[in-house]
Amino acid sequence: MAQAALDAARGYLRNHPEEIGRAMRNALGLRIGVPIVALRWLGKQVEKTGKVQNLKIDSVPPGIKLSADLELMNTPIRASAVVYIDRVVFNEEELTVALRLENVSLKLNGEAETPVAALIKSGALDLSSPGTLVGFMPDRNPVIAEANDNRIVLDLMRDPKIGRNPLVRNIVAVLTSFVTLQGISTDESHLDVAFRALPAGVRGAARSLRQHVLLPSIGRLLPR
Repeated sequence: MAQAALDAARGYLRNHPEEIGRAMRNALGLRIGVPIVALRWLGKQVEKTGKVQNLKIDSVPPGIKLSADLELMNTPIRASAVVYIDRVVFNEEELTVALRLENVSLKLNGEAETPVAALIKSGALDLSSPGTLVGFMPDRNPVIAEANDNRIVLDLMRDPKIGRNPLVRNIVAVLTSFVTLQGISTDESHLDVAFRALPAGVRGAARSLRQHVLLPSIGRLLPR
């Protein structure tokens, strides 16, 4: 897949040489612009897994519209939504992304006699509040920190593999003290990812480096 992605990128740059200049300007502003066509290419790779079909990705600035055919609890449906990323906080305490879902749609994609199909047919599902629906899900993923109305807040630090792993937490703390994710949005043809350098200043970065790298290293060298 890596070689296929590289070949696709080379072909895209040959047909769109202006992307090189855009990438250089973005780099100066600590931004990365991912062409929507690149996301669509990734979508095609996801389709090959068989979990979704007819995945469609469109830019709806500053959000992105996703739609796909999938199976939900043995029910074939066509699902779509416009996703906006309202807030991003990446630091040593949290790795939070706040999502807002608009224009959520679930339609039957065939015949099915299941509880989900019955709910869709009856119109009992309040699709204007997808966050509330997620909030009532049993055994929901611990990464979901909040789910209400049309908002879903994800905090990756709640994943035990991250939040309860001292080594990973130290790495996250140091990296985010030097550069952190600031925001994600779209324009007509790109998904733009913005970063911020030294969010807590030079002293904050130095303090994090001392606390999470130097002191633990010295502690391991000392006799026990």
